[in-house]
Amino acid sequence: MKIGIVCPYNMFQFAGGVQDVVVQLHRELKRKGHEVRVLTPKPRNFNHEIPNDYILIGRSAKVHTMATMVDIGFEAVSSDIDAILEQEKFDVIHFHEPWIPLLSRQILTRSSAVNIGTFHAKSPETIMSKSFISSVGPYTKSILNYLDALTAVSSAASEYVVGMTDRLIEIVPNGIDLTKFKPTGQTSDQKNILYLGRLEKRKGIEYLLDAYRLVKAKHPEVVLKIAGSGVKRKSLEKYVQQNNISGVDFLGYVAEEDKPLLMEDATVYCSPAPYGESFGIVLLEAMAVGTPVVAGNNVGYASVMKDTGMLSLVNPTSTVDFAQRLELMLYDEKVRKIWKEWARETVKQYKFSKIADAYEAVYEKALSIVHV
Repeated sequence: MKIGIVCPYNMFQFAGGVQDVVVQLHRELKRKGHEVRVLTPKPRNFNHEIPNDYILIGRSAKVHTMATMVDIGFEAVSSDIDAILEQEKFDVIHFHEPWIPLLSRQILTRSSAVNIGTFHAKSPETIMSKSFISSVGPYTKSILNYLDALTAVSSAASEYVVGMTDRLIEIVPNGIDLTKFKPTGQTSDQKNILYLGRLEKRKGIEYLLDAYRLVKAKHPEVVLKIAGSGVKRKSLEKYVQQNNISGVDFLGYVAEEDKPLLMEDATVYCSPAPYGESFGIVLLEAMAVGTPVVAGNNVGYASVMKDTGMLSLVNPTSTVDFAQRLELMLYDEKVRKIWKEWARETVKQYKFSKIADAYEAVYEKALSIVHV
């Protein structure tokens, strides 16, 4: 098959779950013998060499929406899209987050290929986000007519469109690269809690700081590492200073190649997001390197942390409970051992080659129906 993968986000500056999936899906589909192109907006002031198989369409711009910052593509020149589609002659075009205006719709309405849509996001439970979702609802409903098959990365991610259609929405979870995220045995003796991700309001990092302060009071040897960049960096540093929280180290941006070892060295990985998560790729990454997790009990994380993994979930707004769960995962070796055994087996089902197989089956089924 000749497959186009459309990502509405900037693929070159902001790392995120959707971009990670696109990169890995491109690689795995090529490994399976397909011809694959990634269609994505061109970042502003982009002056780098375009990667092989990438086609840049239109421009991207940064916008604040639903408690996060995104860098998304805006309207491209229609004749450019027509020329690309005519030249490439895709059998399948796979749209990730097709509801995001405007590039995906432009391509969809001109595509003669079989069109697949995957929904990733779980909208935060805030007044502003609900207003935003309501405003783009008619737009989203209109693009569903152009999609031959619908998928979502979790039940939480499917909620946005399930009320707009009675069509089947197939759940295909996100996956990870188990050749990249694997135990190496390179860990230190320092007891440390790691947060690695965007520094944004919806990630709930203040809740982690409050819980860590209680842990630190009982266990002075524990340190907290906060890795990543984002709009909350300065306010979080100020929060630490004003509340006299010691032992907090802001690491800043961490390169992709450095993430596995940083995660493996952590005694506990913590992602305290109270809402707005549709899945939990970063939790899978910690599981894959053998690091126990404490995470916010949002519906997206709960879709990953099942059975023994439920031990990891906590209400991040309950500071005492949060601190006690961190202590449990830091110091109870029996619990840590049981949890690691569960994680080692569970993460195998998220090997990305299996995820690529699932998407390939979706493509083939849609092709067979359309071409009847």
